[in-house]
Amino acid sequence: MTSQTTIETTGPGDKAPVSPSDPTPAKGLRGHPWLTLISVAVGVMMVALDGTIVAIANPAIQKDLGASFADVQWITNGYFLALAVTLITAGKLGDRFGHRQTFLIGIVGFAASSAAIGLSSSIALVVVFRVFQGLFGALLMPAALGLLRATFPAEKLNMAIGIWGMVIGASTAGGPILGGLLVEHVSWQSVFFINVPVGILALVIGLVILVDHRAENAPRSFDVLGIALLSGAMFCLVWALIKAPAWGWGDGKTWLFLVVSVAGFGFFALWETKVKEPLIPLNLFRSVPLSAGVVLMVLMAIAFMGGLFFVTFYLQNVHGMSPIDAGLHLLPLTGMMIVGSPLAGAMISKTGPRIPLAGGMACVAIAMFGMSTLETDTGSGVMSLWFAMLGLGLAPVMVGATEVIVGNAPMELSGVAGGLQQAAMQIGGSLGTAVLGAVMASKVDNDLAGNWTAAGLPELTAEQQAQASEAVQVGVPPVAPGTPETVAAQITKVAHDTFISGMSLACLVAAGVGVVAVLVALLTKRGENAEAGAGAAHI
Repeated sequence: MTSQTTIETTGPGDKAPVSPSDPTPAKGLRGHPWLTLISVAVGVMMVALDGTIVAIANPAIQKDLGASFADVQWITNGYFLALAVTLITAGKLGDRFGHRQTFLIGIVGFAASSAAIGLSSSIALVVVFRVFQGLFGALLMPAALGLLRATFPAEKLNMAIGIWGMVIGASTAGGPILGGLLVEHVSWQSVFFINVPVGILALVIGLVILVDHRAENAPRSFDVLGIALLSGAMFCLVWALIKAPAWGWGDGKTWLFLVVSVAGFGFFALWETKVKEPLIPLNLFRSVPLSAGVVLMVLMAIAFMGGLFFVTFYLQNVHGMSPIDAGLHLLPLTGMMIVGSPLAGAMISKTGPRIPLAGGMACVAIAMFGMSTLETDTGSGVMSLWFAMLGLGLAPVMVGATEVIVGNAPMELSGVAGGLQQAAMQIGGSLGTAVLGAVMASKVDNDLAGNWTAAGLPELTAEQQAQASEAVQVGVPPVAPGTPETVAAQITKVAHDTFISGMSLACLVAAGVGVVAVLVALLTKRGENAEAGAGAAHI
């Protein structure tokens, strides 16, 4: 296996070539692998928390700033768009200028943007600074993987990625709980202000601990046209997925953005074969395991994020739980990810990723099938069983797919590989929400009218039917003010039964995606270049 020489930078002008086989351990705190992991975990935790914690604050923001529903949607969409579109380019920046510098800039920018949101007095400013949050968050995520790849020896890398994945999973799932506590007992601004002390802590630790490792043949120029083409294509794709539920999948605008996106990716691929230093060398995808890892990450996110999207509505709107209670009911999922991720890392180090990845996706498929059997009166024990199995399946997939993608890429492209991993997960999550949302909407539209009539409820006009269908898609009974209690109870039963039928079908589709992912997982193998950056610092 070929080793890739790296350049270790500890300060301005202080560069020394380090061989991966150099047995000399890192001296002191700087560059210590496990301390490096702690440093990047604190920064990544801040970004992962923000992905879900803000959802709890949206109603309070809407009320306090007098925002419309569309305005509030942009609080999430603006962040997601900026993050998804720039992840790969951000990874390239890390490869070019060093992952340490990129990571630290991302921390400062993310914390500063968070503070600016908390100080904002209008919804427009909130949205603008959320976009900046997404941009700086995109700098953080690939750089974190690049630092881990360069710092940890190959035999310890999977364990490090496992703990890294554990932090992301715990932060993502813990967001609603922490957000609910802050909004209820402090203010919606505190949801953003909390990133300031966390960011300062991450910055201080990073300045003391992190060491920059750059590949000897790291890129020296920028593929500006490639960046523009890829960013435009990614924007059109993500925009189409975000707007499809409102526009409709058959709408001309949805297809226009999808077609432009496909054309953009096509022109990007063509340009990458012409430029001297491409943004993404297409020969990267000649690695079947790497390509399979990217596809696997997309499929996992479709099944997980798409299916879980409806579960939150199920817990809150069907079972009537508060956001905090709903978050607590998802703790089995979080707990299994926390416990399972490091164990998965150790298992993958011993056996390779293929069997753990296939087994993990099989667990995800079984869990989604189990969630398709949930009813309006299903108890917490049964729900916890399926949530725990989902977490058990996700742990090896998050760890293994990340190792397959990053480990099969050359050291000088570790940032781009990290960007690919994160972009695949973001696009998969958006695709899952959009596609499974369309499945849910279609099922509700087909069943609601019949269920409504069968219950003996008053006939609805076409406009009332559309409004009722939209409410039922998120589990909300369309009960008008002043409706008699007995009629309201009947409407609630019809709405919840119809929602359950739609969620069941969506979860079955997610289970099918999981089965396909099992087959894709069989194409993966241990990273051929995993040792390229290992050994810059030894444990």
